Amino acid sequence: MKPLHPTIEQLETFYRVCVRASNLLKTIELTRYDTRSQRIVVLIGETIQVEILSNGEELIQ
Repeated sequence: MKPLHPTIEQLETFYRVCVRASNLLKTIELTRYDTRSQRIVVLIGETIQVEILSNGEELIQ
């Protein structure tokens, strides 16, 4: 059974991503935890999408 909550590593990375976006004066438009893929998705501004994997690794698109 897949966990229904983010890992500690994901939460730590999520915090760092939010602080970096704030420091750049970018708005965080959307955050979502996808239980199927076990990823946190963050939409920053209109163009930057960050996916945070269960091990805390971030993928920036």
